[in-house]
Amino acid sequence: MSPVFPSQRSFDDLGTPLSEVTFCVLDLETTGGSAQTCQITEVGAVKVRGGEILGTFQTMVNPGTAIPPRITVLTGISDHHVIRAPPINEVLPSFLEFVGGSVLVGHNLRFDMSFIEMAMRRWGGPMLGNQRLDTLALARRLLVDEVPNFKLGELARRLRLEHQPSHRALDDALATVDLLHLLIERATAWGVTGIDDLVDLPTIAGHPQRKKLALTRELPRSPGVYQFLDAQGTVLYVGKATDLRSRVRSYFSSDRRRKVAQLLRETEQITHQVCRTTLEAEIVELRLIQSNQPRFNQRGRRAIRPHFVRLTMGERFPRLSVVRSDSGPGVHLGPVHSKKEAHLVVEAIQSALPIRRCTTRTTRRGPLKIDSACSNAQLGVASCPCSGATTESEYSKVVHEVLQAMTGHPSLVLSPLEQHMQRLGKEERFEEAATMRDRAAAFVGVSTRQRRVDMLDRIDRLVLETSGGVRIELGRGGLMASLSGTSTVRMLGETVTAGETVTLDETLCVASWLDRNATSVRVIATEGTLCLPLPRLPSYQPAPDPQGSSQEVRPARSRQRR
Repeated sequence: MSPVFPSQRSFDDLGTPLSEVTFCVLDLETTGGSAQTCQITEVGAVKVRGGEILGTFQTMVNPGTAIPPRITVLTGISDHHVIRAPPINEVLPSFLEFVGGSVLVGHNLRFDMSFIEMAMRRWGGPMLGNQRLDTLALARRLLVDEVPNFKLGELARRLRLEHQPSHRALDDALATVDLLHLLIERATAWGVTGIDDLVDLPTIAGHPQRKKLALTRELPRSPGVYQFLDAQGTVLYVGKATDLRSRVRSYFSSDRRRKVAQLLRETEQITHQVCRTTLEAEIVELRLIQSNQPRFNQRGRRAIRPHFVRLTMGERFPRLSVVRSDSGPGVHLGPVHSKKEAHLVVEAIQSALPIRRCTTRTTRRGPLKIDSACSNAQLGVASCPCSGATTESEYSKVVHEVLQAMTGHPSLVLSPLEQHMQRLGKEERFEEAATMRDRAAAFVGVSTRQRRVDMLDRIDRLVLETSGGVRIELGRGGLMASLSGTSTVRMLGETVTAGETVTLDETLCVASWLDRNATSVRVIATEGTLCLPLPRLPSYQPAPDPQGSSQEVRPARSRQRR
């Protein structure tokens, strides 16, 4: 029989109501306590959903070794019981088929899973990716004031469970099923409605701010934006999530960031807005952060103040400079996020093309006042028209190439940089090659960003439909509407109207989303140019170096873009 491997559950499954979740409650008997040196002797499992038993699985397993007397005394399983039983390799295929994609449950599940995973590893099969739930951890949180210890036998006796454990796999699994149902009933007092809530409960229940979990009860399992507010209604933090309930509740369990504890102490209210798409959530989050300036948000509070690389066409001999605005005279490449990155872009162009590097201002008709060539020209890495070493006609050709590289032909810069990298790598000058790579990466980054912004600026109106049937309207560089029926993003986002200017932050957000989701949306209508007839750009990443030795630096293969 060929094995059937259970598939890993997706994030969409995490919010499934508990009444719809299929649990597979597991218990094993073994020859000892270590999965490294001991073997499985019996497997028992019960599959349940909505309080109803769907099926059971039970088999003895030949461990391939003698069962210690103390184990026989404890479980009643002797060598006689397992001598004719199949080995674990023959049991695993049918067991995996029984488990399927259900949530694995056990009392001290880590112990049982250590034996299953060791058997899977020896067999050569993949590890189980199923969601897991430990009733021992749940009991320690929910029954802490009711029982002296949390052994399965003690719990079954004190809670008067229908099935009593007997150190046999199926009996113990049935007792664990009874315990699971009781714990689920108790967990509803904590606002638990889905499997993600139940899995997180052991850590959430011990959180110092656990009483504020009640603030999350009305949160849906939908994508959107959430806000933490203090007692005065001041917005403390704004975030986005694909599952609002799961994400916000994670602050009470898995989130260990330093400021989260302080945030939760000050929070008195949690509000939310359901969004139809991730783009809508990103835009609404951005607008709320910039309008409310929440002090626990580190990113997005200030609008991007970009830098640009300018080719000063107003001079007699144009040069490159880093400026804060693209409104002045000249040709601009950008936006660039930081001054450091902008200077890397300038160095990339200067390394590929002999544009002058001196900062001497020249007028259209003024006489030349430089007596000798600058040091860069003397080294042969730059032109020096200021001293007359390069004629105006010769320099105009260099300027034309720089202009072409900045406005649609990046290969005029990237090809020389790649040649430099290859040469430096062969000469084992790896640090210099890495510097050249960083310059190329900066040039590719700003060129890609400029393409995205330019494309959106050329679109007067673009209507897209996502795989979920939601229609998104883009225009003037931003999100105009996210349509699902009659509602739009105007509910929170104050959509852009005629005459408004979209911020650069929003344009870059829309451009990035469009680039990531280009293959999963359908174009419904468009007014304006949707794409740019430009070649794809490579990406530059450091070569992997597991041995710690330097390696040749080369451009990574470019990703296919649409």
